[in-house]
Amino acid sequence: MMFPYITGLCMLSAISTERCLSVLCPIWYRYRRPKHTSVTVCALLWALSLLICILNKSYCGVLNPDSKTDECLIANFCTVACLAVVVLILSGSSLALLVRFLCGPRQMQLTRLYVTILLTVLVFLLCGLPLGIYWFMLIWTHDNFSNSLHYGLYLASVVLSSVNSCANPIIYFFVGAFRQQLKKQTLKLLLQRALQDAPEEDQSADRVPQGTLEMSVSREE
Repeated sequence: MMFPYITGLCMLSAISTERCLSVLCPIWYRYRRPKHTSVTVCALLWALSLLICILNKSYCGVLNPDSKTDECLIANFCTVACLAVVVLILSGSSLALLVRFLCGPRQMQLTRLYVTILLTVLVFLLCGLPLGIYWFMLIWTHDNFSNSLHYGLYLASVVLSSVNSCANPIIYFFVGAFRQQLKKQTLKLLLQRALQDAPEEDQSADRVPQGTLEMSVSREE
């Protein structure tokens, strides 16, 4: 359960940070950014998440996850510390993006890609973060389900985490389908449109010359 949670959090933080750099440092991002940065970062994040989970379970015990040893406590605390750093990076980059779009010197157009990222981050902070907070509480209590309150918090965090996972494809669908007719749209087109980094005005501008070209051809015929 920890591995996909940590990996998803790290990936979301990396995506938000990358888009923040593309807005705040556009020259560096376009001309000086290494070519294989995204592939390298994704591989490192997968490896880091797997390493954290392996170390955590090796100290806490694979068959006895409720171990109360000092090594297990230190491993859990290091895991939560890493998650806290990633959450701070995610929140800071997302806030910087939002401030840049709302209060920047030059008003930037909000593309579908940025809307998708900001909505995904918002849903994670509301629904996915409580599970990490619950893990942090377990470090200090040393007990999983000692009373009904802990059990209720556990169920609530799991339900919210499930909502966070289910919300991502819904966000992609509605962002991609916004202002579009769904009769002849495929899921592939909706996903591509939800992740596009072009303003809506550019698309409308591209359609005008195409329509003008078709009208000129029909007149010649």
